Amino acid sequence: MDAWVADRHASEGAARFPVTRMRRLRRTPALRGLVRENTVTANDLIYPIFVEEEIDDALPISAMPGVSRVPERHLAREVEAIARDGVKALMLFGISHHKDDVGSDAWREDGLVARMVRTAKQAAPDLVVIPDICFCEYTEHGHCGVISHGDVDNDLTLVNLGRQAASAAAAGADIIAPSAMMDGQVAAIRAALDGSGHPDVPIMSYSTKFASAFYGPFRVAAGSELKGDRKGYQMDPMNGREALRESAIDEAEGADMLMVKPGLAYLDVLARLREQTNLPLAVYQVSGEYAMIKFAAAADAINEHAVVRETLGAFKRAGADLILSYFARDVARDGF
Repeated sequence: MDAWVADRHASEGAARFPVTRMRRLRRTPALRGLVRENTVTANDLIYPIFVEEEIDDALPISAMPGVSRVPERHLAREVEAIARDGVKALMLFGISHHKDDVGSDAWREDGLVARMVRTAKQAAPDLVVIPDICFCEYTEHGHCGVISHGDVDNDLTLVNLGRQAASAAAAGADIIAPSAMMDGQVAAIRAALDGSGHPDVPIMSYSTKFASAFYGPFRVAAGSELKGDRKGYQMDPMNGREALRESAIDEAEGADMLMVKPGLAYLDVLARLREQTNLPLAVYQVSGEYAMIKFAAAADAINEHAVVRETLGAFKRAGADLILSYFARDVARDGF
């Protein structure tokens, strides 16, 4: 009788309590670490910096706490310090004092882009150096290309993008990253690189770059403010299918890596793109995303370290292989 009661209670218990207990693998930090699906390391991160010529001291960017424009004359020292912190890759943005209507300084052998690349490679030869290939920081009007009849001329700009890419490669760039969002830019740059003797330099295309309100602090940081907007060539933030098409075109033109920019508001695009391509994917945690975290942390509304970890983890979970972030140096130095 007692055995029958015990069996009945065991049977009722089996029905009453869960067979699958998800919490079993969450009990300790060690167990959670063993089963963690995604991690972020220094190998996943690219650190963007702003380099201004002809200034003596670093200029703090008020909209991006902790970020400053680096004087070109101090770039070597800064790159050495960045490398010591464990950063593996660097994205260079120049702030030019020699602007014209086409941004010609950007492709000169002795122009700011080429000088930045040479200095960075000499300071830290093992660092992956990636110049941003565009013209908004080098044109008087602030647009990303040649203005013709009141609009950016796509095909004239392609010629100049090829010149800029070839000049940067000759200076030692490890990766070329075009961000101008001109139709055919990857094919034009690939042809220019191959034709100038740099067939092994890869292209990381800003293939899905939205006309986003999250870029506000960057435009101040990079000195690329303009009258009007870039909606004629950057993507409508409401479009998802078009985003996938843009990236598919760049892949067909020979891009070696693709990028989604910005990050958090476009995780759906990143995840869908991951299903579409086997190329390495990058995502850019842009200036507005950085600023929101910094200002919220300063107001004690969030824990900065925890939120940075969570957002970077979200990018990896959605399918990113590489993350461009102004937090990259902190993460490389202090760990994820």
